Amino acid sequence: MPQRPRELTPDRSARHLFGAEVRRYREQAGMSLEGLADVVKYSRSHLARIELAECVPPPDLAAALDAAFGTDGIFQRLYALARHEVHPDKYRRRMELEAQARAIGEYAGVLVPGIVQTEEYARAVFRAQRPRATKDQVEEMVTARMGRQALLASDRPPEFSAVLDEAVLCRPVGGPGVMGAQLDRLRELTHTENTVIQVLPSAHGEHALLGGSLALFTLERGTYVAYEESIGTGQLLEDPELVDTRRRAYDLLRAYALSPKDSAALIQSIREALPT
Repeated sequence: MPQRPRELTPDRSARHLFGAEVRRYREQAGMSLEGLADVVKYSRSHLARIELAECVPPPDLAAALDAAFGTDGIFQRLYALARHEVHPDKYRRRMELEAQARAIGEYAGVLVPGIVQTEEYARAVFRAQRPRATKDQVEEMVTARMGRQALLASDRPPEFSAVLDEAVLCRPVGGPGVMGAQLDRLRELTHTENTVIQVLPSAHGEHALLGGSLALFTLERGTYVAYEESIGTGQLLEDPELVDTRRRAYDLLRAYALSPKDSAALIQSIREALPT
């Protein structure tokens, strides 16, 4: 018995309406997802996620759909609305994007990125952020964070790069012992087969990403999504123009940052200066 398609919710947002209309026109045309994939040159899995509003449509897909269905610009007009929407479940979606990404780039100005935190560092962060959380709740959050790190050790890990503000290295989260172990981990990851970590010296001064953190995800077909975060808030950016602005800012920081070799040396010097 064939699996029943998941129910669509076009009344939720323009993104959901876009996906529902893709399925409606596709089914009216008697096309399968595989058939539509052949016409518009996007994968079946990508189109399935678009129909379910799990990702924002790529910029060039709307015109391809209008051409395929003869819809006289309907999908291009829907895309103009959908591209500016904020994802309603941005935190869950961020984790999904991280798991799907072929490449991940992060800028951190306050804390070590979660995907390369040690267990004790993560535990100290969660205890500070959630002072009323029970021990079991803290351990649940730590376990979830450690689970994310399996990505970097998988058979096909994403390319991971990070620019860390020097201040991140100098803040002794969890005390000297915890921070020392965290610095050791960062030094090991400064240059491996799939990781590059660079340090932005404090002497660099102001820059476009000052005051927050940024993650950039490179997805299939070279599309990009960004996630920026400050204290207690996060925003998922899928609009190509906004994402391109963040990408340029990140690329500029990588150019200003120390080389991986010099970054490893700085990390080691900070490690050696920790009190015993």
